[in-house]
Amino acid sequence: MGARFANRLPALLALGVPVLAGMGAMALLGAPSGHVLINAAALAAGVTLLLAWPPVLSNRRSGRTLTLVLLALLYVPWIAGPDLAGITRWIALGPITLHAGLLAIPALCVVAARDPDYAAPVFLAALLACLLQPDAASAFALTFAAVGIHHATRDWKLGVVAIAGFFAMLAAAVRGELPAVEYADRVLVQYAAANAALALGLFASLVASFSLMALVLPAEPPARLALAGSLFGFSVMGVMSNYPSPLIGYGAAAILGYGLALGLSTKAAT
Repeated sequence: MGARFANRLPALLALGVPVLAGMGAMALLGAPSGHVLINAAALAAGVTLLLAWPPVLSNRRSGRTLTLVLLALLYVPWIAGPDLAGITRWIALGPITLHAGLLAIPALCVVAARDPDYAAPVFLAALLACLLQPDAASAFALTFAAVGIHHATRDWKLGVVAIAGFFAMLAAAVRGELPAVEYADRVLVQYAAANAALALGLFASLVASFSLMALVLPAEPPARLALAGSLFGFSVMGVMSNYPSPLIGYGAAAILGYGLALGLSTKAAT
């Protein structure tokens, strides 16, 4: 048990550091208490997923089944809504609304990185969902995940995917602008106006999470770099435009999505 926990400590820190920093910032800046409670509940669920999920799927068939489930989640908003000004990025679960990309893409990057024969088509199918929604942040996350896998494997197909992803991001950005949601979207920019030191601390927590994913996580390089690349893409769009700030902002989807992905990516202790 001790070896298992120690093996997963980098993943726990990669998830917990930015989420706890974001919860503290929300409390200091007077966010509704429900925001902090929802993120706290999501963190508890994310840690459970991280610790309980099997780190390496038992066979390629189970990995591909999970890939299809995650791809289907990306298409649920386009089919079932909800709709906001013609934009469909969310999955409604009763009173809770989850951003589909933040929920599904982190784990999708991990399973695709471990299936090189199908990684490129999987990413292209996910990018199509981003265009249909439209969702520039998810497209950018997939773009940098593809860059990460290409860096690790030198697979030219992932290089093509990264180029396609960049243009998909531009196309989605033109059609997908929405007003910013306080405490959820563009958090670093919003918080910097109120407290620059606080915003700098949140930025440092994201850098720490990215570094743990890219360099320390006990996983093979394609999975590590794909996961870190997705966080980079989501985070950049969360600064450039009105998109959710992953892990540090209000919202359960990113916490659950990265909890699952970190659990999947971490190799079993030997």
